[in-house]
Amino acid sequence: MSYNDLRDWIAALERAGELRKIRTEADPILEIAEIADRVSKSRSSKYGPGGPALLFQNIKGHPNSQVLINQFGSERRMRLALGVDSLDEIADRIRAFMDVKSPQGFLDKVKMIPMLAEMGKFFPKTVTTAACKEVIRRDQFSLLDFPILQCWPKDAGRFITLPCVITRDPKTGKRNVGMYRMQVFDERTTGMHWQRQKVAAEHYRESLRAAATNAGAPPLPGLGKGGSSAAVDIMARTSGGSILPEGPLPTGKMEVAVAIGTDPALTFCAIVPAPPDVEEFLIAGFLRQKPVELVKCETIDLEVPADAEIILEGYVNLDELRTEGPFGDHTGFYSLDDLYPVFHVTCITHRKDPIYATTIVGKPPMEDGWMGKAVERIFLPLMKLTIPELVDINLPLEGVFHNLMIVSIRMSYPGQACKVMNAIWSLGQAMFTKCILVVDEDVNVQDLGEVTLKVLNNIDPERDIQFTLGPIDSLDHSSRLPNYGSKMGVDATRKWSTEGFARPWPDEITMDAKTKSLVDSKWKALAKELGIE
Repeated sequence: MSYNDLRDWIAALERAGELRKIRTEADPILEIAEIADRVSKSRSSKYGPGGPALLFQNIKGHPNSQVLINQFGSERRMRLALGVDSLDEIADRIRAFMDVKSPQGFLDKVKMIPMLAEMGKFFPKTVTTAACKEVIRRDQFSLLDFPILQCWPKDAGRFITLPCVITRDPKTGKRNVGMYRMQVFDERTTGMHWQRQKVAAEHYRESLRAAATNAGAPPLPGLGKGGSSAAVDIMARTSGGSILPEGPLPTGKMEVAVAIGTDPALTFCAIVPAPPDVEEFLIAGFLRQKPVELVKCETIDLEVPADAEIILEGYVNLDELRTEGPFGDHTGFYSLDDLYPVFHVTCITHRKDPIYATTIVGKPPMEDGWMGKAVERIFLPLMKLTIPELVDINLPLEGVFHNLMIVSIRMSYPGQACKVMNAIWSLGQAMFTKCILVVDEDVNVQDLGEVTLKVLNNIDPERDIQFTLGPIDSLDHSSRLPNYGSKMGVDATRKWSTEGFARPWPDEITMDAKTKSLVDSKWKALAKELGIE
């Protein structure tokens, strides 16, 4: 099933027994985060790992407001959010679309009509009336009217943590929906934590390049007006839009919209590593099996989800950066403060009595971990397009997404494990993976005990560990420079003679089939006698 909006989703959570309404007063400054953290790490017999979703209904300082948190905080709720019994169902649907072959004749074309019709219903559609515009505030509005959380004691302030941030590629016109934390500076401005390699950051850089090459732009030192050299210069002098250098900067604005409290499929799509040319609105339609309805903004030229709880409209200036952070992050540490663009709010629209959707991140396991595992399962078929020898992957929660990836592959030629490592480091957000372990196809990468046994037995560290330099996640505090450092790949596959391994490889210990069958026939009685039924 799919959900029309956040309220429809909340009702479904309640019907499924996955929601707890909290009527005890709770403070959005630290207290809600502490409660949610304890719940997300609980293992109750009723809810299992992750606890229930929480709807706070008595918010200190915000009468009549409600806060939803931990909505994705378990495997069951992730499946419920995406309307499937197993996340592999979505992977299978993706695989089915990718397996479509070019029609060879008239009958093949006829057979494709139903699939093409199904694809057509995934595209977003524009509407003229929208629930998100029940209240329109062009003047006298404040971000502080909403119960925005401060999650950890040393956070720089309140942060919007579950936004769908909408930008438009200035070259192609395609929209992007990403999830980037937003530090609230005051009633009308926030930080915009566009990590350097994310799509919205590239939109910002493209806008900066365009402004620099504009014939009307001020001349840049040594380059005169405009031209591709000016674009190269502006990127070098600003380190890709991340610093404010000495000398002139082109002025201009980039429009941005933010949706808070969308249906679960769209919220989830804001974190998926989609190709830049594929709009997240289309992916959400695919997951929902019906289109996302969009409506025009009031003050900027962007479209936003019509049924969102809250919409923020505004812009960032191309020549303005401000210190953002620190922020308690999913690494389990505070990410350091740094310069980021400033989002200026020009208009707020919202539903009557809007529900504020949020999350917290910190030491795993937490809500974001379950979202990350869903991405892992759903997008494995897309990874296999580039890396066909891939069998399975595991991103352990403790690896906080970018620190560890365990990969099993089907070996066909010498050196293939190293080829796979480099392929992964070339794949979108997978470029940040700090450590990659590659094992053979007979290793269950979801079983960390088996992985540990095989990896540590199979490697000769000097021979099988390789290092490389490249982009590093902005949240990594250990790299030699911000956003740049080293990564490690471990080839734990069985070594071949054609890879220079001349020694015999021993057989793995297994019991013979006859003895196993004999014990199987007695095991029920033995288990009862041993007390291990």
